[in-house]
Amino acid sequence: MNTEALLSDLRRQLHDGGLHGYLLVRDLHTGDELGIEPDIPLPSASLVKIPLALATAERIRRGELDGATALDVRPGRVTTPGPTGLSRFRHPARIAIDDLLYLSTCLSDGTAADALFDLTPPARVADLLHELGLRGITLRHTIHELSDTPAERFDTAQAHLAHALAIDAGTSGRGHRVPQLDTTRASTGSARAWVELLQALWTPSKIHPTVAERVRELMAHNVLRQRLAPDFSSDASTWSSKTGTLLNLRHEIGVVEHSDGQAYAIAVLTESVVPAGTQPGAEALMAQVARSVRDHLRHY
Repeated sequence: MNTEALLSDLRRQLHDGGLHGYLLVRDLHTGDELGIEPDIPLPSASLVKIPLALATAERIRRGELDGATALDVRPGRVTTPGPTGLSRFRHPARIAIDDLLYLSTCLSDGTAADALFDLTPPARVADLLHELGLRGITLRHTIHELSDTPAERFDTAQAHLAHALAIDAGTSGRGHRVPQLDTTRASTGSARAWVELLQALWTPSKIHPTVAERVRELMAHNVLRQRLAPDFSSDASTWSSKTGTLLNLRHEIGVVEHSDGQAYAIAVLTESVVPAGTQPGAEALMAQVARSVRDHLRHY
């Protein structure tokens, strides 16, 4: 199948599966890439925890922070489905910065992430990205602000109403009645911007090698592996990644490294038009589409 026919077929699959998909796959050795609308910015949700990890690790390297410093962290006491780690704790905890970095990145723990944002606010993280030559990713708020959506205001039986609002309340200019989904107010990034960040972490760049290694290590230990991992993990490959989820948004970015030395950066950002919180079929479709694009790049 030629490239245009492949992309047309994949767009059809996404449409039939109730998804708007924006993705990019790049060969990290040759620079060859292929994608679907990779320059459209979407709210990032928990993908921002990768820039946060990068900024925290860089400040530790500079001596501005000490990874062994223990912080008193208030419990999140969240009871709604989804959040993990400290976000569900009922009592205060004392945790080192290095361990907060693990919880934030590998478990996508929002309370741990906000403890790190207290040390390095979103604007400072954005400044560090720019210092490192990385643009196209905006950071405008903490993770706590992501938890104040209609999904938290409806009970479980009415969750579909929150998703219906997320689907129907947007504008043609990507404004939205839900602030976290409004690209003028939310933290955002395009598939291309996230792939640029991945390339900077996996290949020589302005990011210090020890910092890049630390972030790669964290992404390799990501425990949320229900989306792209099933199609990219095997005995002959490793998958290092980070997910992002917010109402009808389901994202994942990562790098697959093959035993033959090939490596591909992958960013898949999606918006569902199906008003349901649990959509395993959509997550499987994300992986299938990304795998098809990677296979095309690898073999053609």
